[in-house]
Amino acid sequence: MSEMRIVGIRIEQPQNQPVLLLREVDGERYLPIWIGQNEATAIALEQQGVEPARPLTHDLIKNLLDVFGHNLVEVRIVDLQEGTFYADLVFDDGMRVSCRPSDGVAVALRVGAPVFVEEPVLAEAGLVMPDEREDEVEKFKEFLDSVSPDDFKATDG
Repeated sequence: MSEMRIVGIRIEQPQNQPVLLLREVDGERYLPIWIGQNEATAIALEQQGVEPARPLTHDLIKNLLDVFGHNLVEVRIVDLQEGTFYADLVFDDGMRVSCRPSDGVAVALRVGAPVFVEEPVLAEAGLVMPDEREDEVEKFKEFLDSVSPDDFKATDG
């Protein structure tokens, strides 16, 4: 299992599809996950330190955890099936709740919890981008020009 750093949200052109980009903390692999616009907005707002006038859904989840005295220990991206990623919220009592990775990341950002990816998922969908000296954003833009969500669908072989 690898701990991931949340690079941020990028927009795939020309479809204007948001992509969540994660990078291994102790490695070179990136993990792109195509997500919905609402989740992309929630992640981007939190990364930019923007506090909405009223709590968004992910803020509400954080508030509920606080009120009920539970801590989110980590988010784990645990599976990839037919191009769809699956994640778990892992709580301090060992309880797990299944979620979309984008929702898990949005909550993790709000509570300061780390994000991990299971090795089989990273081995299948992780990408190494060459020439670490290039600007991270430029590399990702080039990557988006050459990839589609279909590239991450499971194959029979």
